[in-house]
Amino acid sequence: MAETEERPAILSDRAQHLLKILVEMYIHGGEPVGSRSLARDSGLNLSPASIRNVMADLEEMGLINAPHTSSGRVPTVQGYRVFVDTLLSTTSLDSAEVRRIQDSIDGAHDPGALVETASTLLSDITHMAGLVMLPRPVQSTVRQVEFLPLSGEQVLVILVINEREVENRIIHTGRRYSASELEQAANYLNAACSGRDLKTARREILAELSQVRENLNRMMLAVVEMADKAFVTEHGRDDLLVTGQTHLLDYVDLANMDQIRQLFDAFNQKSDILHLLDQSMSADGVNLFIGEESGYEAFDGCSVVSAPYEADGEILGVLGVVGPTRMRYERVIPIVDVTAKLLSAALKPRH
Repeated sequence: MAETEERPAILSDRAQHLLKILVEMYIHGGEPVGSRSLARDSGLNLSPASIRNVMADLEEMGLINAPHTSSGRVPTVQGYRVFVDTLLSTTSLDSAEVRRIQDSIDGAHDPGALVETASTLLSDITHMAGLVMLPRPVQSTVRQVEFLPLSGEQVLVILVINEREVENRIIHTGRRYSASELEQAANYLNAACSGRDLKTARREILAELSQVRENLNRMMLAVVEMADKAFVTEHGRDDLLVTGQTHLLDYVDLANMDQIRQLFDAFNQKSDILHLLDQSMSADGVNLFIGEESGYEAFDGCSVVSAPYEADGEILGVLGVVGPTRMRYERVIPIVDVTAKLLSAALKPRH
């Protein structure tokens, strides 16, 4: 699963247990959790004062905070991340739910119907927005890349792929780059990637350089960012199915109209979601972006749970759901995982 770069200090068993209970109580109740409620439901023989001391430690670590002037606490994005990575116990889907997914997918008669069914199933079962990135069968071979600085933290990418196809796109970078830095990054990538498959080149460069990231100089860090953002296969509007986005209107957590408008704009434009899902193409199983971990403001109040699907050992795309950060992860994660595996199995003889 996707992880934040900063990790909190090691938690004691007591602090882990109280964080787990607090997150579970907040997910199920939706109200900030106070020390008295936590003392009552924690199963530990601790006074509210002792609980408050532990909560103060968790707050200092950035794992919980107080919304507005409430005396209760809610998990932060980092708190959710610790919960999901180290404290969550996922449960297997019951046989009836697995059979429902299996029967629905088996009822589809072609690859297009299969992925559409998967998106609808994910939305119906989770009551969230279902996503499926459609397979892109044609490989894109890198011929040449050029970067030109634009205003602010924007770069124009001129990418020549296959024989003579030219793609121009604008990417948003983490800092301003000089023309010289961009030229050096382009020279490196042209030497390393010319004639190679775009996705493979991107994946291998990121994997190789990320292993020694702390020792990279400024120019090589530019190479990492350019490869990460420029070597993403351009997606058309028909490359993604989004189903059931109106379910998100039912969540109090997403009731802010500006936030909903941004979210629905992202669904309509699709490019941000596709770039996000593209990061899950090489994931080993379920991948999770919580709140601002996605890097896109539209998803700050959401979590994206995704998993790749394949046929004959080849990753074809990614499916998943978008919902509020206050979701039942122990249920949503196995739903996404099982759907990806069943879709992969169904596509195998038909691909």
